[in-house]
Amino acid sequence: LDVSMDMWTFFYICLASVWLHRFYIYSAVAFGISIWIVFQFTATRTKKKSEKSTVNPAASVGIEDTLVNGYATLQAKEVSVAGVKIFYGSQTGTAKRFAKGLAEAVISLNLPVEVISMGDYDPDDCLAEETSSRNICVFLVATYTDGQPTESAAWFCKWLEETANDFRVGKTYLKGLRYAVFGLGNSVYVDHYNTVGRNIDRWLWMLSASRIMTRAEGDCNVAQSKHGSIEADFEAWKAKFLGRLQALCRGEKKPCSGKCKKGKCKSPGKQRKEGSDHEHRASEYENAEAEDFFETSSEEEADAEEAGGTNSVVDVEDLGNIMSHMKKAKRERELEEGDTGTGLPHENAGRKEEGEKREMITPALREALTKQGYKLIGSHSGVKLCRWTKSMLRGRGGCYKHTFYGIESHRCMEATPSLACANKCVFCWRHHTNPVGTEWRWKMDQPEMILQEAIENHQNMIKQFKGVSGVKADRFEEAMTAKHCALSLVGEPIMYPEINRFVQLLHQHSISSFLVTNAQFPEEIRNLGPVTQLYVSVDASTRESLKRIDRPLFKDFWQRFLESLKALSEK
Repeated sequence: LDVSMDMWTFFYICLASVWLHRFYIYSAVAFGISIWIVFQFTATRTKKKSEKSTVNPAASVGIEDTLVNGYATLQAKEVSVAGVKIFYGSQTGTAKRFAKGLAEAVISLNLPVEVISMGDYDPDDCLAEETSSRNICVFLVATYTDGQPTESAAWFCKWLEETANDFRVGKTYLKGLRYAVFGLGNSVYVDHYNTVGRNIDRWLWMLSASRIMTRAEGDCNVAQSKHGSIEADFEAWKAKFLGRLQALCRGEKKPCSGKCKKGKCKSPGKQRKEGSDHEHRASEYENAEAEDFFETSSEEEADAEEAGGTNSVVDVEDLGNIMSHMKKAKRERELEEGDTGTGLPHENAGRKEEGEKREMITPALREALTKQGYKLIGSHSGVKLCRWTKSMLRGRGGCYKHTFYGIESHRCMEATPSLACANKCVFCWRHHTNPVGTEWRWKMDQPEMILQEAIENHQNMIKQFKGVSGVKADRFEEAMTAKHCALSLVGEPIMYPEINRFVQLLHQHSISSFLVTNAQFPEEIRNLGPVTQLYVSVDASTRESLKRIDRPLFKDFWQRFLESLKALSEK
């Protein structure tokens, strides 16, 4: 009994001692846990560093452990750069050699790379896919004779220009595509120095593609080359590009100051991003350092665009200013025409105006329409390739006229004998720069000349597709002979006084006719001879909505509209 009592007393004393010294015990346990945590943290960081030094430099490709229903699963992080695609357009082989050298450098970074000749690439099919591929697209392009692209790059450049200026293509068509441009040129040819590289850069930006760095230009003229030769220019740019590429792989992005205008970044930083919500642009690029002044500056590009005038893309917000300038210029021209130099009006000015009619197409309008891909004929007509013509040349689908009437789109010629119109529709893609009028008051070209030049210009545009990737040889041959003419390009073709003779000439050449009118010329519809297909556009259902949408010039527009529909029913 005494022994058991002694054991109990000893146990009691131990418990009491533990309780009395519990603070020291808690401290020791906490210290031990802290040491364990520090050890685990250090081991984890060391392990991650060793893994990072051996993986692809696109460090954003990592692995995370996540716990789902008690089980550890692997989840890949987002890839910042999936690979690099290098496009080149070369005539003498320099751009191709540069492309291969750049590819080798990219491969050394453990990134997949693809070298592509522009002549073997179909941008209509593939370029839009790069908006979501997370690839970086590099364009190495040479400027050839008279500022034209090389033969291999001709179709790519033509497609890109037309797409950038096509009202049917959204401004964000290439949003998400990241690119860099290096142009090859010779400053001896001052007027055309690196024109192709500059154009590709501008057209890509117009379609909302994002620069990862400013455009660079190599100069074959060793006397003017900033680094002594075009090879040295390229090596300097390549070093910067690889540095920028590695930064993108790490997911680095530096914001732009927001002082960008018309695609030219004027921020002072080395790396920045154009991301204005107002302009809906996302254009990242790196600014040139002091020694890298072979790259183009923002001021140079801004001056070039201001000098270009009509060559730049017009935003809807700018239309008011443009119309004001046009009205001012018109008033000044009228004053010049009616002034003898002494401040007195010329007494014969009115008679001269009556006796000699002016041309419909002004020099400014001719320049603007030519840039948009129109082939102008004489003083009031034009022809242009339709996107469905291009589509069917590649063996794809045609427009609804093919579905409805069996008309083959690749054998269709889209034209107009009158660029003028009697409406100023709010949805007009000409920005209301084309002539307007309620009657024909311009010089008139003969229908025989219009048709002959329309066919010749159409054939010349078709010839540009020879050898283009994806174009079917049999359809190319068929397209050289137009079998249908869509008189719906722009303007009001029924205004042309010789429209009946023109349609007859089409039919005599075994070309079917398709004519569209805006329902403001009922008498002309009644007097119109047989056409294969006659359409009247109905843009609104009430007088008020028609006035608001079409903004017709005629005061009796609603009566003319109703009479046009009645005339159509009588055909």
